[in-house]
Amino acid sequence: MVEDSNIKTKISPFAVKPGEIKVFDGKDGFVTMDNILKRINEGHITDIHFKIIEIVNEFEFITSRQLFQILQYRKADIPSQDKLNAKLEQLIKLKILTRYFFQSEDGKGIYRVYALEKMGKYLLNSREIECKWQATDNTKPVHMIKKRLAGNQVIVAYLNKVKAFDSYVVKPTLNAKQSKKMFKPQAGIKLSKGDKSIDLIYDVVRREDGWEERFLERMKLFEDFYHNFVTLDSGYKQRPQLVFDCEDDKHMVEVFKILVTNQIVLDGIHYLFTTDLKQNEETLSKTLVQFKLDEETNKYKIETVELKILE
Repeated sequence: MVEDSNIKTKISPFAVKPGEIKVFDGKDGFVTMDNILKRINEGHITDIHFKIIEIVNEFEFITSRQLFQILQYRKADIPSQDKLNAKLEQLIKLKILTRYFFQSEDGKGIYRVYALEKMGKYLLNSREIECKWQATDNTKPVHMIKKRLAGNQVIVAYLNKVKAFDSYVVKPTLNAKQSKKMFKPQAGIKLSKGDKSIDLIYDVVRREDGWEERFLERMKLFEDFYHNFVTLDSGYKQRPQLVFDCEDDKHMVEVFKILVTNQIVLDGIHYLFTTDLKQNEETLSKTLVQFKLDEETNKYKIETVELKILE
């Protein structure tokens, strides 16, 4: 597996490309549960396969590289990316998992995306593992899948690179009380050091068609959540820090411009920003930025926010 520090791309693999489509790359045909049970009884499907299925269920969509990093963090018995890919191929052939790739004018994407299949849900239910998957989940459009993948990358970066990492939540649920709506950012991160802790919530923003309008609608929910926040709302003792994960530096400026133009202010929160590729840096201590108003020029400039707890 290529280390993060050796990844030289200047464009995020999770950025949305014009005209990009999702292409099925799974297994056609019919597989019975008897076929799967036979493979389990013969020892071809083992506990490590079930760990893989659980993680795919937890993250909904995931790349094999992200999956391998999470398995390594959990000290699973999977020695290499190649070994994992072989096991994924077994699960694909049995229609326990399915697989997709993205295609645009530039050609096929460089990675595959894994998701659950119906047989996978049956197996998890047999072990009394909660699985809310339904077939329509796999019909989600490219931009929604890429938001999930970018959120995964944030989680993987924190659990591998931050000593103060405590825990994560995939798609934490926030309650917008006045709107009477529940909504979910892509990642929740808790950091703890000594008697101090901080909660970060990452909301991934992509440049899909009409994204500016969708972003404004979403910010109304965040305004509702933060303005009406009281202790233990959505499980948080204090207001979690919101971070926007954007496609690139220019996208951060575009997002900030929308916030300023529409005078969107969140109670008790300074807007923080990052990009997908910043998660590849060796340390995350300088990956968060904010926009500060320069009083002399009356223009905003980007400043790095250095948090010691991220070292």
